[in-house]
Amino acid sequence: MAISPKLEFRQAQTLVMTPQLQQAIKLLQLSNIELTAYVDGELERNPILERVDDSAPAGEAGPADNGAGEGDADGAARQGDSAATELGGDNLTAPVQTSEAPLDTDYANEFTNDSPADAAPAPTGDDAGYSLTQWGATGGGGYRGDDDFSFEQVLSRELTLKEHLREQLQLANIEPAQRLIGAELIETVDEAGYISDDSASVAERLGCSVDDVEAVLTRLQQFDPTGVCARSLTECLSLQLRERDRFDPAMQAMIDRLDLVAAMDVPGLVKACGVDDEDVRDMLAELKSLDPKPGLAYDQEVSVPVIPDVFVRPKQDGGWSVELNNDTLPRLLLNRHYYTEVSRRARNREEKSYLSECLQSANWLMKSLDQRARTILKVSTELVRQQDGFLAHGVQHLRPLNLRTIADAVDIHESTVSRVTANKYMATPRGIFELKYFFTSALASAGGEDVSSEAVRQQIRAMIDAETADKVLSDDKLVERLRNNGVEIARRTVAKYREGMGIPSSVQRRRMKRLSA
Repeated sequence: MAISPKLEFRQAQTLVMTPQLQQAIKLLQLSNIELTAYVDGELERNPILERVDDSAPAGEAGPADNGAGEGDADGAARQGDSAATELGGDNLTAPVQTSEAPLDTDYANEFTNDSPADAAPAPTGDDAGYSLTQWGATGGGGYRGDDDFSFEQVLSRELTLKEHLREQLQLANIEPAQRLIGAELIETVDEAGYISDDSASVAERLGCSVDDVEAVLTRLQQFDPTGVCARSLTECLSLQLRERDRFDPAMQAMIDRLDLVAAMDVPGLVKACGVDDEDVRDMLAELKSLDPKPGLAYDQEVSVPVIPDVFVRPKQDGGWSVELNNDTLPRLLLNRHYYTEVSRRARNREEKSYLSECLQSANWLMKSLDQRARTILKVSTELVRQQDGFLAHGVQHLRPLNLRTIADAVDIHESTVSRVTANKYMATPRGIFELKYFFTSALASAGGEDVSSEAVRQQIRAMIDAETADKVLSDDKLVERLRNNGVEIARRTVAKYREGMGIPSSVQRRRMKRLSA
């Protein structure tokens, strides 16, 4: 067979991930809080983009318009404005309504560099030095007068566990060498308050004996909070019991058999501790009052409240109104007047190319934000339509749902639905839920219609919450009751759901209920 060079033409369709498409995909999976941070970065990089001042009256531009005037604000594309749709019964109204005007608006106002700072007279004489009240009035954000003062404005952060231990170490009456060992041990304390390194390793790093490390460790274990710098859970509980003067031989025997405590094996504890049943119950109550992780009282992370991306409200006619949370959506404008003025003064090709890239990037960002808002609203509206029973009657009426059903209904790809529902939350009359909460697997039922797995979990939890110490339901009993309710389910599935909800077995629940009785 002869080998010779030749030319061939082939035609094929391929998807090219342009930077603009990558940006749109990235924005789609961000929450509103993350989106705000991303837009803040774009505002720093792109001089043509400006944030709309929410405090400015309608039809007027804020101070950030750089003199663009009212026309700029009216011609700006605001993301998320009036981004709402209504769902009544099975009929959906018109798609998202957004107030977007063309960007090529005729700007009649002349460009000026005047600013409020330029118009204000400079202070002279006694007024040259700002007082605290004046500083607050000029936008410094600090002290604004006696009536507005609060210590919360000057507090920075809470003390961490290691800082708290270091302060106690500085006040301890010990030798400098022991202070050095103590500082090294404090660095090995984890967030729960436990020493995460053994004494031999610390002694090897510092070039001292293990006995010296153990002596300093004993001193650190006397610090506040009680139980800190322990090497195990047994030692942590023992330190707290010693401080209460409750570490007798019977309690020590119970601490040594924490496996029986976890299983609530009262007969086994009676045998191990050598006391009667009533004493064991009192000792277990004493253990419950102890703190197994004393360090968490200091190194707690600040809980960030969930801010919903979508609001769902009932309508008077029985339907549901779905709208985006516009308060958290960034509102931008493209200052074309500023772009025109600066382009006029561009001297070379590099400057013109930079300004052109900034304009193109700003346009793409605003289009991506608008498309993101529309897609989230479409998916949320379809979710509300599919889960109307849940919103009206509760979790027992939650329907099984997958990504393909929503994707086919709104005519988008499944991967797009997955990105839209990631890190997004919906505020409903029944609480705030992540959008992914509404996607559940299906279980067969005797009535022919599939049942949501989340609804089955809630049925299991309700049955277990209603049981008594004399009638604790085993997994087989739960399966029997669910089948009487029309749900076909296996015993191993019930056990998996129960363990996933953190519910112990029937034997452990029976012991716990008898102890609390």
